[in-house]
Amino acid sequence: MSPTTRRVLGAVAALAVLVAAIAALVSPFTADAAQTGGATARVVGGQRVSIEQHPYVVFLASTDGFQFCGGTLVAPSKVVTAAHCAVAYPAEQVRVVSGREDKYSPRGTVSRIAAEWVHPGYTDVSQGDDIAVLTLDEQLPYAPLPLATDPATYAPGTPATVLGWGRTTEGGEPSRYLLGAQVPVAADASCAQSYGEFAPTTMVCAGLPQGGVDTCQGDSGGPLVVAGRLAGVASWGEGCAQPGKPGVYTRVTAVAPLVAAQL
Repeated sequence: MSPTTRRVLGAVAALAVLVAAIAALVSPFTADAAQTGGATARVVGGQRVSIEQHPYVVFLASTDGFQFCGGTLVAPSKVVTAAHCAVAYPAEQVRVVSGREDKYSPRGTVSRIAAEWVHPGYTDVSQGDDIAVLTLDEQLPYAPLPLATDPATYAPGTPATVLGWGRTTEGGEPSRYLLGAQVPVAADASCAQSYGEFAPTTMVCAGLPQGGVDTCQGDSGGPLVVAGRLAGVASWGEGCAQPGKPGVYTRVTAVAPLVAAQL
């Protein structure tokens, strides 16, 4: 099966969700829409986590109120996300929501995108370089997450944290709340066996061999956190939490100089 950006919600799902969304940008989700998330919903194999513990996590929403991707605050006005998230909508039709754990809460900050940088080598998720930097129209008061720069970050078995508001099961509903899970970094050789398109110079895999814990659609662009640093950006994979099919993330150390130049 060819690689899919299963970390971002598909166009058909987007249309269904948009019916329940509103255009009010302070809180892009209605109380009626909140009913579909479910208070007990979990990211695949994960659990609800506090935004206070992860103040750097943001989500991207269309002006219609559809949350379609995640991102990471790496400087007061800079958000790292996936390139395929950045090109999904025109920048003027996207809002970056920060400081908000519950998508249907009015808490936090809703920012516009003032500028957008997409990795010049990006063409498709299977080719790597799936990373972008969004410059916001304001500086945010939340603590940013530093970039990983040490290649030892990706030693096989290293515990990593994934975060997002995406689907809680493959083909299921997105989460109302910020959810998190811990997965181990996978060996490059193992990931190459799982995916013929895997490129160890620009990608890294994370997940349990038996599956059961993973990011899913809607989590694209969100962080893979190792030792308090941004080590990966959710990019692609086959299905969600399937055995032998870990999540594939952009390897941040490989693009750190280019990203740093945008900060």
